[in-house]
Amino acid sequence: MFRGSICALVTPFRDGRVDEGAYQSLIDWQISEGTHGVVPCGTTGESPTLSHEEHRRVVSLCVEAAGARVPVIAGTGSNATEEAIALTRHAKQAGAAAALVVTPYYNKPTQEGLYFHYKAIHDAVDLPIIIYNIPGRSVVDMTVATMARLAALPNIVGVKDATRDLARPLETRLAIGHDFCQLSGEDGTIAAFLAQGGVGCISVTANVAPKLSAELHQAWMDADLARFAILRDRLMPLHSALFVESNPVPTKYALSLLGRCTPEVRLPLVALAEASRTVVASALEAVGLR
Repeated sequence: MFRGSICALVTPFRDGRVDEGAYQSLIDWQISEGTHGVVPCGTTGESPTLSHEEHRRVVSLCVEAAGARVPVIAGTGSNATEEAIALTRHAKQAGAAAALVVTPYYNKPTQEGLYFHYKAIHDAVDLPIIIYNIPGRSVVDMTVATMARLAALPNIVGVKDATRDLARPLETRLAIGHDFCQLSGEDGTIAAFLAQGGVGCISVTANVAPKLSAELHQAWMDADLARFAILRDRLMPLHSALFVESNPVPTKYALSLLGRCTPEVRLPLVALAEASRTVVASALEAVGLR
């Protein structure tokens, strides 16, 4: 259903407001460079600091800019189930192809709580749902058993796996089957993830290197392992540099160097430190983007 390089889009700001022109231009550039799909309002899009009105507007802008050329997987997660339902309803109305729903953060639900959270969203909105499992940010980790239980529901179609556990995609495939769409949430481990049964990546790096990221996945799909290895190694310095500080601060700084948007982020995130700026600029040069 979804595969390849799927960009976890930043949300450009200018003077404290969403820079709508820069955002839609960024999406158009992504698609022209070969990106296979886009995700508005994920973690990289600073969704925790968007108002509900801004969140809905950003999803609508993304669907409009994509123009059905690539699928839009809208971030609609929340640690409040009713809020997640409301955001998912809007994503469907806006024309998104699917919803990306993060495991509830801070509340620390049990596996049973996770199941009923996702089931409630599933039952309320007729839209494909991708589970976003990221224990490092949300504290809870959905087990393979719980994911298999949810996968029995017709609109629970896949997972964005940011566990960094490279046994997980194989365990998930064996438990659920090949049709369950497994997308990595970690650029640096994508080779191993694909080899273990994944089909793509919801990528931070694709913001900055959309063409190279798309070519990496295309090489895998074409079974061109020599080309894949070259691109994998070429992109690694950028994967590391874009997490030299909290995401998406380094990514926005990199995009500002490329003239795509301002480096502006919202508190509690702050501007990239001077030493980190050097790391990001050096990585862009190493990869051949500057």
